[in-house]
Amino acid sequence: MTGFAALPAPDDGVPHLADVVPAVLTAMGASGFPSSITLPADVSGACVLLIDGLGEELLDAHAADAPVMAGMRGRALSVGFPSTTAAGLAAVGTGRRSGEHGMVGYSFLLPGTGVVNALTWRPHPWGEDLRDKAEPERVQPLPTTFERAETAGLAVSVVSAAKFADSGLTRAVLRGGRYVGVHAIGDLAARARSVVTDGGFCYGYHADLDMLGHLYGPGSEAWRMQLRQVDRLVESVVEGLPPGGLLAVVADHGMVAVDGGSTVDLDDSPALLRGVAAIGGEVRARHVYVDRGAAEDVLAAWRDGLGDRAWVVSRDEAVAAGWFGPRVSDEVRARIGDVVAAARDQVALVRRATEPVESSFIGHHGSLTTAEQRVPLLLAHR
Repeated sequence: MTGFAALPAPDDGVPHLADVVPAVLTAMGASGFPSSITLPADVSGACVLLIDGLGEELLDAHAADAPVMAGMRGRALSVGFPSTTAAGLAAVGTGRRSGEHGMVGYSFLLPGTGVVNALTWRPHPWGEDLRDKAEPERVQPLPTTFERAETAGLAVSVVSAAKFADSGLTRAVLRGGRYVGVHAIGDLAARARSVVTDGGFCYGYHADLDMLGHLYGPGSEAWRMQLRQVDRLVESVVEGLPPGGLLAVVADHGMVAVDGGSTVDLDDSPALLRGVAAIGGEVRARHVYVDRGAAEDVLAAWRDGLGDRAWVVSRDEAVAAGWFGPRVSDEVRARIGDVVAAARDQVALVRRATEPVESSFIGHHGSLTTAEQRVPLLLAHR
């Protein structure tokens, strides 16, 4: 049986992604935003730019393709569990860990609704829009950092793809401020520069590096060419910083290329499905929801079936190990699987019948390896 000594645990010596926005707002003079990150105190305008999928190890390995960002390298951040976009964006938007903000996976069980996809805000793997049935502001009711910044008197802008303006995830974790919809790298850079020049706070988001990592693998030629474009984006914002301007570049997770020989197809594994009511999460981090009275049997079956290919724990063990942060609310606890499986090495826990698109990807994230957990904090200040 898995023991706590064998489980990875959060490193308290590494700041969390959730600490970044509070630190930037403090540097801008806002009060009430405690953070473990010290930044310059004379910041008049700032942008936190999140590059989806930019892991620390990936940036270091491909520094020649991103000389601007490599030159800004400072300390690392931890993104927490699960290392996935919904949780990472929620950490930025709320300043909290997943045990508090409740975005505990790419997909997770929402009691009374079913397993939902946090990115599409629809039933997983498919179904109708849930924004009316599962109102995002109720699913994640904590005030966002952006709402609190507005209350403190700062001009706040969220600069991201126009198609995400009223998405369920945006409403849940990025609400507050003025949403500025953009269409490509050019207007993302231009809008971010404008906000900082005007003395406001900007959160910006770029998605395409992650997309190409999924499709072709992190470190592939296509991924490297996109990394070069991201480096030019960052350079464009840095060049436009006015005196007192600050740019903080972060990411929501890293990524690994999975090994086809280490792939487990859960949909074709009867022993792993016995007693299972539903499965959430994603390829590298699974939530397993069980039939009444089946928790111990399912836990034993997954531990035996996966062996050293994954850390397999009960909900209580995952919470006690701090995977979801130091505080887990009762409401969020109900969203966590009765059994939680975090893939090790380059293992993939796919569902080819249920999730054909996701199962075909080369690059994945979600688990507790340093490649997925550690992201860079890149700073530029004038």
